[in-house]
Amino acid sequence: MPATPARRRLRELLDKRELIVAPGVFDGISAQLTKRTGQAAAYMTGAGVAASGFGLPDIGLVTATEMAGRAAMIADALGDIPLIADADTGYGAPMNVVRTVRSYDVAGVAAIQLEDQVFPKRCGHLPDKQVVDAPVFEQTLAAALDARSDDGLLVVARTDARGPLGLDAAIERANRYAQAGADIIFVEAPQDAAEIERIAAEVDAPLLINLVVGGMTPLESASRLQELGYAIAIHPGNLLVQATFGMLQSLCELNGTEIAPHLPAAPADFFNLVGMSEWLDLDTRYARKDASWA
Repeated sequence: MPATPARRRLRELLDKRELIVAPGVFDGISAQLTKRTGQAAAYMTGAGVAASGFGLPDIGLVTATEMAGRAAMIADALGDIPLIADADTGYGAPMNVVRTVRSYDVAGVAAIQLEDQVFPKRCGHLPDKQVVDAPVFEQTLAAALDARSDDGLLVVARTDARGPLGLDAAIERANRYAQAGADIIFVEAPQDAAEIERIAAEVDAPLLINLVVGGMTPLESASRLQELGYAIAIHPGNLLVQATFGMLQSLCELNGTEIAPHLPAAPADFFNLVGMSEWLDLDTRYARKDASWA
């Protein structure tokens, strides 16, 4: 398909070298309000889609088909506002990645984000993440770059190596992924201002940073990120957290209970509102298979 107005718009914004601020959208009303308040771009948050669309935590439970369907609806609601869309790990081997990219391409997203976590993935601001070897993710990138219908669909390469392997490894991977052809690089979860600055100085590519309310990364100002040279700042949780607070407040008013026990203070608390602890218990139970089962 030819480059859409939204894809052309995202490229134009990047070429201006001014920080693009993209709020996290996850449903029709969040997309419509993002458009109607004049935002420059939007980010389809996988965590938000999992929670709001399916009542699930962001631990790899939502499928490629479900995500692509949500991306199409959100892109349609946004119109010419560029949508950067989370596609997790690509949902399988390179051939699965091809299908994922084709689906997101048809959905009309302006950029697709892929990450180097082991499947099933976890939210980038949860502990105990694991990553695949860098050459494995480079195969994912190669498949994604080949599968897109035009160069207007940008590919965002995210590395989650900071947590399990350290910042040096994350920066090394970031530069590898840029050299492999990724249009935008995303080093997930730097843990202080010095790390944010070092990523900006040592990664030679347009950079995306993820600012999560209550997450591992300090919430740097837009002016500081612009000064450091970041291209995009996504705010995946802002709308979701406010919407969740509003719903909890209304529900507790209806039955006269206290809101305080339900309020999340960190990403893990939020995901427990949609059953993360129960899902992880299931994962632990079935991972401990008796030898007699073989």
